[in-house]
Amino acid sequence: MDFTKDAVPFFNRHHRGVVATNRPNGSTHSSIVVCGVHDGKAAFVSVYPNSQKIRNLRRDPRCTILSVREDWREYVVVEGTAALFDYGNTESEKLRLMLRDVYMSCSDFPHPDWEEYDDAMVNQKAVIVQVEPSKLYGLVRN
Repeated sequence: MDFTKDAVPFFNRHHRGVVATNRPNGSTHSSIVVCGVHDGKAAFVSVYPNSQKIRNLRRDPRCTILSVREDWREYVVVEGTAALFDYGNTESEKLRLMLRDVYMSCSDFPHPDWEEYDDAMVNQKAVIVQVEPSKLYGLVRN
């Protein structure tokens, strides 16, 4: 399976996903996310900067994102290392534009009110997660 050939088109069509991160005790934490591809990496936005998945990724950036078709008959899994972008490590205007781009990568439609979206992302201290793929697998019927 190839990331560009297989995963990117799949993630562009199917935004339902699950991210798995590593807890401090070694067990797995799973969360439902809306996912896509941004800058050649699997991506999602977390609007809760203190969520378990974000705390886990700050401590250990290894994670897995699974994107699944709505009928559960096809899926793509990306294992890799996460990079986190937030208002603490990214210039605010750059992050505002990145958040919009990731939103569009994880959605089929533009946001109806971008200014409202921008304000919400600032107020919620949103975090962008991009996962550099190191392993890829799944089931995609062409």
